[in-house]
Amino acid sequence: MAKYRKLGRTSSQRKALLRSQVTSLLHKGKIRTTEAKAKEIRKIAEGLIALAIKEYANYDEVTVQAKVAKKDKDGKRIKEVVDGKKVTVYETVEKTVKKDQPSRLHARRQMLKVLYPVTEVPTELAGKKANTKKVDLTEKLFNEYGPKYAKRAEELNTNGGYTRIVKIGQRKGDAAMEVIIELV
Repeated sequence: MAKYRKLGRTSSQRKALLRSQVTSLLHKGKIRTTEAKAKEIRKIAEGLIALAIKEYANYDEVTVQAKVAKKDKDGKRIKEVVDGKKVTVYETVEKTVKKDQPSRLHARRQMLKVLYPVTEVPTELAGKKANTKKVDLTEKLFNEYGPKYAKRAEELNTNGGYTRIVKIGQRKGDAAMEVIIELV
């Protein structure tokens, strides 16, 4: 028996399809696809979630000093004249940041090999570039899915089982079995 389904595509097309569908599943929590694709997506998505569970608490809190531009009440940068040039005024601020330990950093990079970058566009501003925001799916995996599924795995004493496939019937055009794959 083969180790994976070929899905009638070349390897590069298949990898791109699975990456996009896994990204969509982890971003939205639920997608509609064919049964064969869903079974392949499940393998990849559950592997990423298992990685997040293993490494979600593996970081150090570090205090760093950062230079931040001073801003006025309107949110614009304050500038002053130095030697005849306008220069932005900066102030030093202490911030607490999460610093990944080496194994978590490796896990993050493994996730980024699979996941595509996601940009969210608000529905009322569709088509405009101004209010788009980038979603960091690796942070979502570590901060949201990691603790959630770690607690679930502890309660049920099980590994895996983070996704559910529900059959919804045959597609009208080619009678392929359609399913909804969702995160439990």
